[in-house]
Amino acid sequence: MRFVMLFIVLSFPLVDLVVTARFARWTGVPMWMWLAGSAVAGLWVLANERVQFRARTLAAFRSDSLFRGLLDSGRRVLAGILLIAPGILSDVLALLLLLLPINQRGGFGGPQPVPAGRPYGDGRALDGDFRRLD
Repeated sequence: MRFVMLFIVLSFPLVDLVVTARFARWTGVPMWMWLAGSAVAGLWVLANERVQFRARTLAAFRSDSLFRGLLDSGRRVLAGILLIAPGILSDVLALLLLLLPINQRGGFGGPQPVPAGRPYGDGRALDGDFRRLD
């Protein structure tokens, strides 16, 4: 059983490249354009996740569940790596990972949009005077 699993894992990149070559021939788009485009998209996803990882982690610490933030970041990193890997099949898997509705953006209770007609939120603002004491 282990050898079958090892064979599947090791043969996936070769099968992926063969499928990409046939897909490129079928569409008429050169294979290098498919590979370069997906690699650029993967690098963009990883760079974007690197920027947002700290904010998501801090938000996860403040919320009830740390698992949600880590799962969301982990699936984005895995999708970026799959996009960088050459081949159409790995790109499809990456897109499926990105389309999963696990913890959509803004799910940590970030800033909420202000409703129209209420310029200062819900009307429970505190009014007061400010005075500096040195």
